[in-house]
Amino acid sequence: MTASANNTQDERLPLKGIRVIDIATVIAAPYCATLLGEFGADVLKLEHPEGGDALRRFGTPSKRGDTLTWLSESRNKRSMTIDLRTAEGAEVFKSMIAKVDVLCENFRTGTLERWNLGWDVLREINPRLVMLRVTGFGQTGPYKDRPGFARVAHAMGGIAYLAGMPKGTPVTPGSTTLGDYMTGLYGCFGVLMALRHRDLTGEGQFIDAALYESIFRCTEELAPAYGMFGTVRERQGSSHNDFAVPHGHFSTRDGKWVAISCATDMLFARLAQAMGRPDLAAPHTYGEQEQRLAHRHDVNEIVRDWCGSLTREEVLQRCYATDTPAGPLNNIADIFGDRQFHARRNMVAIDAPDTGEQIIVPTPVPRLSETPGSIRSLGPRLGEHTEEILRELLGMSDVEIAELRARKAI
Repeated sequence: MTASANNTQDERLPLKGIRVIDIATVIAAPYCATLLGEFGADVLKLEHPEGGDALRRFGTPSKRGDTLTWLSESRNKRSMTIDLRTAEGAEVFKSMIAKVDVLCENFRTGTLERWNLGWDVLREINPRLVMLRVTGFGQTGPYKDRPGFARVAHAMGGIAYLAGMPKGTPVTPGSTTLGDYMTGLYGCFGVLMALRHRDLTGEGQFIDAALYESIFRCTEELAPAYGMFGTVRERQGSSHNDFAVPHGHFSTRDGKWVAISCATDMLFARLAQAMGRPDLAAPHTYGEQEQRLAHRHDVNEIVRDWCGSLTREEVLQRCYATDTPAGPLNNIADIFGDRQFHARRNMVAIDAPDTGEQIIVPTPVPRLSETPGSIRSLGPRLGEHTEEILRELLGMSDVEIAELRARKAI
Protein backbone atom coordinates (compact mmCIF):
# COMPACT_ATOMS: atom_id res chain seq x y z
CA MET A 1 0.00 0.00 0.00
CA THR A 2 2.97 2.31 0.44
CA ALA A 3 4.48 4.21 -2.48
CA SER A 4 5.77 7.61 -3.47
CA ALA A 5 4.18 9.89 -6.01
CA ASN A 6 5.46 9.37 -9.50
CA ASN A 7 6.92 12.75 -10.36
CA THR A 8 7.79 11.69 -13.88
CA GLN A 9 4.84 12.30 -16.19
CA ASP A 10 3.87 9.05 -17.87
CA GLU A 11 4.02 9.79 -21.57
CA ARG A 12 1.39 7.16 -22.25
CA LEU A 13 -1.40 8.58 -20.08
CA PRO A 14 -4.41 9.02 -22.40
CA LEU A 15 -5.10 12.67 -21.54
CA LYS A 16 -1.52 13.88 -21.80
CA GLY A 17 -1.54 17.08 -23.84
CA ILE A 18 -4.97 18.14 -22.55
CA ARG A 19 -4.80 21.29 -20.46
CA VAL A 20 -7.53 22.05 -17.92
CA ILE A 21 -8.31 25.19 -15.96
CA ASP A 22 -10.18 24.60 -12.70
CA ILE A 23 -11.71 27.78 -11.25
CA ALA A 24 -14.31 25.87 -9.23
CA THR A 25 -14.46 25.34 -5.46
CA VAL A 26 -14.96 22.49 -3.01
CA ILE A 27 -15.79 19.14 -4.68
CA ALA A 28 -18.19 18.81 -7.64
CA ALA A 29 -16.48 20.48 -10.61
CA PRO A 30 -12.99 20.23 -9.04
CA TYR A 31 -13.49 16.46 -8.77
CA CYS A 32 -13.99 16.32 -12.53
CA ALA A 33 -10.69 18.16 -12.98
CA THR A 34 -9.00 15.78 -10.54
CA LEU A 35 -10.19 12.75 -12.51
CA LEU A 36 -8.88 14.27 -15.73
CA GLY A 37 -5.56 14.95 -14.02
CA GLU A 38 -5.25 11.36 -12.83
CA PHE A 39 -5.18 10.27 -16.45
CA GLY A 40 -2.64 12.77 -17.67
CA ALA A 41 -4.30 16.17 -18.11
CA ASP A 42 -2.35 19.23 -16.94
CA VAL A 43 -4.74 20.81 -14.42
CA LEU A 44 -4.21 24.46 -13.51
CA LYS A 45 -6.06 25.27 -10.30
CA LEU A 46 -6.89 29.00 -10.30
CA GLU A 47 -7.75 30.29 -6.81
CA HIS A 48 -8.51 33.63 -5.23
CA PRO A 49 -5.35 35.11 -3.67
CA GLU A 50 -7.04 35.46 -0.28
CA GLY A 51 -7.71 32.01 1.12
CA GLY A 52 -8.11 30.08 -2.12
CA ASP A 53 -10.54 27.20 -2.51
CA ALA A 54 -12.71 26.59 0.57
CA LEU A 55 -11.83 22.90 0.27
CA ARG A 56 -8.49 23.80 1.85
CA ARG A 57 -10.43 24.24 5.10
CA PHE A 58 -12.88 21.34 4.70
CA GLY A 59 -12.01 18.34 6.84
CA THR A 60 -9.13 17.39 9.12
CA PRO A 61 -6.23 19.89 9.17
CA SER A 62 -2.82 18.64 8.10
CA LYS A 63 0.47 19.83 9.54
CA ARG A 64 0.74 22.15 6.54
CA GLY A 65 -2.42 23.99 7.52
CA ASP A 66 -4.80 22.93 4.78
CA THR A 67 -6.78 19.71 5.12
CA LEU A 68 -6.38 16.05 4.32
CA THR A 69 -9.40 16.44 2.04
CA TRP A 70 -7.53 19.07 0.05
CA LEU A 71 -4.34 17.02 -0.16
CA SER A 72 -6.27 14.00 -1.46
CA GLU A 73 -8.86 15.58 -3.73
CA SER A 74 -6.64 18.24 -5.32
CA ARG A 75 -3.97 15.76 -6.37
CA ASN A 76 -2.02 16.36 -9.59
CA LYS A 77 -2.98 20.06 -9.79
CA ARG A 78 -0.85 23.19 -10.03
CA SER A 79 -2.10 26.15 -8.00
CA MET A 80 -2.10 29.70 -9.30
CA THR A 81 -3.69 32.68 -7.57
CA ILE A 82 -5.74 35.16 -9.57
CA ASP A 83 -8.62 37.54 -8.85
CA LEU A 84 -11.00 37.27 -11.79
CA ARG A 85 -12.92 40.31 -10.58
CA THR A 86 -10.03 42.64 -11.33
CA ALA A 87 -9.60 43.95 -14.86
CA GLU A 88 -6.01 42.69 -14.98
CA GLY A 89 -6.96 39.28 -13.61
CA ALA A 90 -9.78 38.91 -16.13
CA GLU A 91 -7.44 39.74 -19.01
CA VAL A 92 -4.86 37.21 -17.84
CA PHE A 93 -7.63 34.63 -17.55
CA LYS A 94 -8.83 35.31 -21.09
CA SER A 95 -5.29 34.95 -22.37
CA MET A 96 -5.05 31.59 -20.64
CA ILE A 97 -8.42 30.43 -22.01
CA ALA A 98 -7.04 30.80 -25.52
CA LYS A 99 -4.42 28.15 -24.70
CA VAL A 100 -6.42 25.46 -22.86
CA ASP A 101 -8.84 22.68 -23.72
CA VAL A 102 -11.19 22.47 -20.74
CA LEU A 103 -12.60 24.86 -18.15
CA CYS A 104 -14.33 23.61 -14.98
CA GLU A 105 -16.44 26.05 -12.97
CA ASN A 106 -19.25 25.87 -10.41
CA PHE A 107 -20.15 29.47 -9.62
CA ARG A 108 -23.81 30.29 -9.15
CA THR A 109 -25.66 30.72 -12.42
CA GLY A 110 -24.87 34.09 -14.01
CA THR A 111 -21.76 34.87 -11.95
CA LEU A 112 -19.25 34.55 -14.79
CA GLU A 113 -21.62 36.47 -17.06
CA ARG A 114 -21.64 39.37 -14.58
CA TRP A 115 -17.84 39.35 -14.75
CA ASN A 116 -18.03 39.36 -18.56
CA LEU A 117 -16.46 35.90 -18.56
CA GLY A 118 -19.47 33.82 -19.59
CA TRP A 119 -19.65 31.12 -22.23
CA ASP A 120 -20.37 33.49 -25.10
CA VAL A 121 -17.26 35.53 -24.32
CA LEU A 122 -14.97 32.56 -23.75
CA ARG A 123 -16.21 30.73 -26.83
CA GLU A 124 -15.23 33.72 -28.98
CA ILE A 125 -11.73 33.55 -27.52
CA ASN A 126 -11.43 29.78 -27.97
CA PRO A 127 -14.03 28.08 -30.21
CA ARG A 128 -12.56 24.67 -29.28
CA LEU A 129 -13.10 25.18 -25.55
CA VAL A 130 -15.00 22.56 -23.54
CA MET A 131 -16.57 24.11 -20.45
CA LEU A 132 -18.09 22.21 -17.53
CA ARG A 133 -20.65 24.26 -15.60
CA VAL A 134 -21.85 22.72 -12.33
CA THR A 135 -24.64 24.30 -10.31
CA GLY A 136 -27.25 23.07 -7.88
CA PHE A 137 -30.14 23.34 -10.31
CA GLY A 138 -28.69 23.94 -13.78
CA GLN A 139 -28.31 26.96 -16.04
CA THR A 140 -32.04 27.11 -16.84
CA GLY A 141 -35.39 26.69 -15.11
CA PRO A 142 -37.16 28.50 -12.26
CA TYR A 143 -34.59 27.36 -9.66
CA LYS A 144 -31.47 28.29 -11.62
CA ASP A 145 -30.56 31.22 -9.35
CA ARG A 146 -30.83 29.29 -6.11
CA PRO A 147 -27.67 28.24 -4.26
CA GLY A 148 -27.13 24.50 -4.44
CA PHE A 149 -25.36 22.02 -2.19
CA ALA A 150 -25.19 18.25 -2.27
CA ARG A 151 -27.42 17.83 0.79
CA VAL A 152 -30.13 19.86 -0.95
CA ALA A 153 -29.60 17.84 -4.13
CA HIS A 154 -30.06 14.58 -2.20
CA ALA A 155 -33.34 15.94 -0.90
CA MET A 156 -34.66 17.30 -4.15
CA GLY A 157 -33.45 14.41 -6.31
CA GLY A 158 -35.38 11.88 -4.24
CA ILE A 159 -32.69 9.79 -2.58
CA ALA A 160 -32.73 11.38 0.90
CA TYR A 161 -36.45 10.67 1.26
CA LEU A 162 -35.69 6.96 0.90
CA ALA A 163 -32.84 6.87 3.45
CA GLY A 164 -33.75 5.85 6.98
CA MET A 165 -36.06 3.54 8.87
CA PRO A 166 -39.74 3.23 7.94
CA LYS A 167 -41.72 6.25 9.19
CA GLY A 168 -38.53 7.62 10.76
CA THR A 169 -36.61 10.81 10.04
CA PRO A 170 -34.92 10.68 6.61
CA VAL A 171 -31.17 10.43 7.13
CA THR A 172 -28.06 11.39 5.19
CA PRO A 173 -27.56 8.83 2.39
CA GLY A 174 -24.05 7.79 3.39
CA SER A 175 -22.20 11.05 2.76
CA THR A 176 -23.17 14.70 2.63
CA THR A 177 -20.97 15.06 -0.47
CA LEU A 178 -22.34 12.12 -2.48
CA GLY A 179 -24.08 14.42 -4.96
CA ASP A 180 -20.88 16.42 -5.48
CA TYR A 181 -18.85 13.34 -6.36
CA MET A 182 -21.60 11.94 -8.59
CA THR A 183 -21.93 15.23 -10.47
CA GLY A 184 -18.17 15.52 -10.85
CA LEU A 185 -18.16 12.03 -12.32
CA TYR A 186 -21.02 12.81 -14.71
CA GLY A 187 -19.23 16.05 -15.56
CA CYS A 188 -16.05 14.15 -16.43
CA PHE A 189 -18.11 11.85 -18.66
CA GLY A 190 -19.55 14.94 -20.37
CA VAL A 191 -16.13 16.53 -20.84
CA LEU A 192 -14.72 13.40 -22.45
CA MET A 193 -17.68 13.17 -24.84
CA ALA A 194 -17.31 16.85 -25.69
CA LEU A 195 -13.60 16.41 -26.36
CA ARG A 196 -14.41 13.51 -28.66
CA HIS A 197 -16.94 15.68 -30.51
CA ARG A 198 -14.33 18.45 -30.75
CA ASP A 199 -11.83 16.02 -32.23
CA LEU A 200 -14.34 15.15 -34.94
CA THR A 201 -15.72 18.64 -35.68
CA GLY A 202 -13.34 21.22 -34.19
CA GLU A 203 -16.24 22.64 -32.16
CA GLY A 204 -16.25 23.13 -28.40
CA GLN A 205 -19.33 23.16 -26.19
CA PHE A 206 -20.40 23.53 -22.59
CA ILE A 207 -21.78 20.89 -20.24
CA ASP A 208 -24.66 21.97 -17.98
CA ALA A 209 -24.51 19.69 -14.92
CA ALA A 210 -26.94 20.05 -12.01
CA LEU A 211 -26.38 18.37 -8.66
CA TYR A 212 -29.98 17.27 -8.24
CA GLU A 213 -30.05 15.69 -11.71
CA SER A 214 -27.11 13.42 -10.91
CA ILE A 215 -29.03 12.12 -7.90
CA PHE A 216 -32.32 11.75 -9.76
CA ARG A 217 -30.64 9.79 -12.55
CA CYS A 218 -29.78 7.02 -10.06
CA THR A 219 -33.25 6.35 -8.64
CA GLU A 220 -34.00 3.05 -10.38
CA GLU A 221 -37.67 2.73 -11.37
CA LEU A 222 -39.08 5.53 -9.20
CA ALA A 223 -40.14 7.63 -12.17
CA PRO A 224 -41.74 4.95 -14.36
CA ALA A 225 -43.43 3.29 -11.38
CA TYR A 226 -45.02 6.56 -10.29
CA GLY A 227 -45.87 7.55 -13.83
CA MET A 228 -47.62 4.25 -14.52
CA PHE A 229 -49.11 3.28 -11.15
CA GLY A 230 -48.76 6.32 -8.87
CA THR A 231 -46.42 4.31 -6.64
CA VAL A 232 -44.50 6.33 -4.05
CA ARG A 233 -41.70 4.29 -2.51
CA GLU A 234 -41.20 4.88 1.20
CA ARG A 235 -38.23 4.37 3.49
CA GLN A 236 -37.45 0.71 4.02
CA GLY A 237 -34.58 0.88 6.47
CA SER A 238 -31.87 -1.71 5.96
CA SER A 239 -34.01 -3.87 3.67
CA HIS A 240 -35.11 -3.30 0.09
CA ASN A 241 -38.24 -5.41 0.00
CA ASP A 242 -39.90 -4.30 -3.23
CA PHE A 243 -38.13 -6.79 -5.46
CA ALA A 244 -36.23 -9.31 -3.36
CA VAL A 245 -36.28 -10.97 0.07
CA PRO A 246 -33.96 -11.28 1.93
CA HIS A 247 -32.13 -8.26 0.62
CA GLY A 248 -30.72 -6.14 3.42
CA HIS A 249 -28.45 -5.70 6.43
CA PHE A 250 -28.39 -8.08 9.37
CA SER A 251 -26.61 -7.78 12.72
CA THR A 252 -24.38 -10.58 14.00
CA ARG A 253 -23.66 -11.95 17.47
CA ASP A 254 -20.46 -9.88 17.82
CA GLY A 255 -22.26 -6.58 17.20
CA LYS A 256 -21.23 -6.28 13.56
CA TRP A 257 -23.26 -6.25 10.37
CA VAL A 258 -23.47 -8.17 7.11
CA ALA A 259 -25.23 -7.47 3.83
CA ILE A 260 -27.09 -10.36 2.20
CA SER A 261 -28.64 -10.16 -1.25
CA CYS A 262 -30.89 -12.91 -2.58
CA ALA A 263 -32.46 -11.52 -5.73
CA THR A 264 -33.38 -14.91 -7.25
CA ASP A 265 -34.79 -18.25 -6.12
CA MET A 266 -31.46 -19.91 -6.81
CA LEU A 267 -29.63 -17.46 -4.56
CA PHE A 268 -32.14 -17.98 -1.76
CA ALA A 269 -31.66 -21.74 -2.08
CA ARG A 270 -27.94 -21.18 -1.56
CA LEU A 271 -28.62 -19.10 1.54
CA ALA A 272 -30.95 -21.78 2.88
CA GLN A 273 -28.14 -24.28 2.42
CA ALA A 274 -25.69 -21.97 4.22
CA MET A 275 -28.18 -21.72 7.09
CA GLY A 276 -28.54 -25.48 7.27
CA ARG A 277 -32.21 -25.07 6.41
CA PRO A 278 -32.70 -26.36 2.86
CA ASP A 279 -36.39 -26.79 3.69
CA LEU A 280 -36.80 -23.01 3.54
CA ALA A 281 -36.24 -23.15 -0.22
CA ALA A 282 -38.81 -25.88 -0.83
CA PRO A 283 -41.72 -25.06 -3.20
CA HIS A 284 -44.27 -25.24 -0.37
CA THR A 285 -42.35 -22.80 1.89
CA TYR A 286 -40.29 -19.85 0.56
CA GLY A 287 -38.65 -21.30 -2.52
CA GLU A 288 -40.29 -18.86 -4.93
CA GLN A 289 -39.80 -15.11 -4.93
CA GLU A 290 -43.53 -14.46 -4.86
CA GLN A 291 -43.84 -16.46 -1.64
CA ARG A 292 -40.95 -14.66 -0.03
CA LEU A 293 -42.32 -11.26 -0.94
CA ALA A 294 -45.71 -12.18 0.46
CA HIS A 295 -44.09 -13.32 3.72
CA ARG A 296 -41.19 -10.89 3.78
CA HIS A 297 -41.42 -10.21 7.50
CA ASP A 298 -41.22 -13.92 8.37
CA VAL A 299 -38.32 -14.55 5.99
CA ASN A 300 -36.36 -11.57 7.26
CA GLU A 301 -36.94 -12.67 10.87
CA ILE A 302 -35.58 -16.14 10.13
CA VAL A 303 -32.45 -14.70 8.49
CA ARG A 304 -32.08 -12.11 11.24
CA ASP A 305 -32.21 -14.78 13.96
CA TRP A 306 -29.66 -16.93 12.13
CA CYS A 307 -27.22 -14.03 11.69
CA GLY A 308 -27.70 -13.01 15.31
CA SER A 309 -26.64 -16.47 16.47
CA LEU A 310 -23.24 -16.30 14.75
CA THR A 311 -20.29 -13.94 14.51
CA ARG A 312 -19.87 -11.90 11.37
CA GLU A 313 -16.99 -14.06 10.20
CA GLU A 314 -19.02 -17.24 10.74
CA VAL A 315 -21.97 -15.88 8.75
CA LEU A 316 -19.75 -14.75 5.90
CA GLN A 317 -17.77 -17.98 5.70
CA ARG A 318 -20.96 -20.04 5.48
CA CYS A 319 -22.32 -17.73 2.80
CA TYR A 320 -19.08 -17.82 0.85
CA ALA A 321 -19.03 -21.62 1.01
CA THR A 322 -22.38 -21.77 -0.83
CA ASP A 323 -21.78 -18.80 -3.16
CA THR A 324 -24.45 -16.75 -1.42
CA PRO A 325 -23.94 -13.03 -2.16
CA ALA A 326 -22.88 -11.53 1.16
CA GLY A 327 -20.33 -9.11 2.52
CA PRO A 328 -19.35 -7.13 5.61
CA LEU A 329 -20.56 -3.61 6.29
CA ASN A 330 -17.09 -2.10 6.48
CA ASN A 331 -16.08 0.94 8.42
CA ILE A 332 -12.79 2.54 7.42
CA ALA A 333 -10.84 0.46 9.94
CA ASP A 334 -12.28 -2.68 8.34
CA ILE A 335 -11.29 -1.37 4.90
CA PHE A 336 -7.68 -0.85 6.00
CA GLY A 337 -7.55 -4.48 7.07
CA ASP A 338 -9.41 -5.93 4.07
CA ARG A 339 -7.31 -8.24 1.87
CA GLN A 340 -9.19 -7.23 -1.28
CA PHE A 341 -8.32 -3.55 -0.84
CA HIS A 342 -4.66 -4.49 -0.36
CA ALA A 343 -4.56 -6.93 -3.26
CA ARG A 344 -6.08 -4.34 -5.59
CA ARG A 345 -3.95 -1.52 -4.16
CA ASN A 346 -7.03 0.60 -3.58
CA MET A 347 -5.01 2.89 -1.32
CA VAL A 348 -1.55 4.33 -1.63
CA ALA A 349 0.64 6.29 0.77
CA ILE A 350 2.03 9.37 -0.97
CA ASP A 351 4.97 11.39 0.34
CA ALA A 352 3.98 14.93 1.32
CA PRO A 353 7.43 16.52 1.75
CA ASP A 354 6.19 19.81 3.18
CA THR A 355 4.29 17.98 5.96
CA GLY A 356 6.98 15.44 6.80
CA GLU A 357 4.38 12.70 6.47
CA GLN A 358 2.89 10.21 4.07
CA ILE A 359 -0.78 10.69 3.25
CA ILE A 360 -2.88 7.62 2.45
CA VAL A 361 -5.33 8.31 -0.36
CA PRO A 362 -7.59 6.24 -2.66
CA THR A 363 -5.97 5.23 -5.94
CA PRO A 364 -7.38 6.28 -9.34
CA VAL A 365 -10.31 4.41 -10.85
CA PRO A 366 -11.24 2.92 -13.24
CA ARG A 367 -8.29 0.69 -14.09
CA LEU A 368 -6.99 0.91 -17.64
CA SER A 369 -4.92 -2.11 -18.64
CA GLU A 370 -2.34 -0.16 -20.67
CA THR A 371 -2.53 3.42 -19.37
CA PRO A 372 -3.66 3.41 -15.72
CA GLY A 373 -4.11 6.69 -13.91
CA SER A 374 -1.43 7.99 -11.58
CA ILE A 375 -0.95 10.28 -8.59
CA ARG A 376 1.99 12.55 -9.32
CA SER A 377 1.48 15.03 -6.49
CA LEU A 378 -0.93 15.82 -3.66
CA GLY A 379 -2.91 19.05 -3.38
CA PRO A 380 -0.59 22.05 -3.85
CA ARG A 381 0.07 25.00 -1.57
CA LEU A 382 -1.95 28.12 -2.43
CA GLY A 383 -0.32 29.88 -5.37
CA GLU A 384 2.59 27.43 -5.42
CA HIS A 385 2.78 27.47 -9.24
CA THR A 386 1.59 30.99 -10.08
CA GLU A 387 4.84 32.25 -11.58
CA GLU A 388 5.60 28.92 -13.23
CA ILE A 389 2.24 28.90 -15.03
CA LEU A 390 2.39 32.53 -16.14
CA ARG A 391 5.86 32.06 -17.56
CA GLU A 392 5.12 28.71 -19.17
CA LEU A 393 1.65 29.41 -20.59
CA LEU A 394 1.77 33.14 -21.35
CA GLY A 395 5.51 33.81 -21.57
CA MET A 396 5.35 36.56 -18.93
CA SER A 397 8.47 38.24 -17.64
CA ASP A 398 9.41 38.86 -14.01
CA VAL A 399 8.45 42.52 -14.46
CA GLU A 400 4.99 41.67 -15.78
CA ILE A 401 4.38 39.21 -12.96
CA ALA A 402 5.53 41.76 -10.38
CA GLU A 403 3.11 44.30 -11.85
CA LEU A 404 0.22 41.87 -11.51
CA ARG A 405 1.15 41.27 -7.88
CA ALA A 406 1.32 44.99 -7.26
CA ARG A 407 -2.20 45.36 -8.61
CA LYS A 408 -3.37 42.38 -6.49
CA ALA A 409 -4.55 40.55 -9.60
CA ILE A 410 -2.56 37.49 -8.49
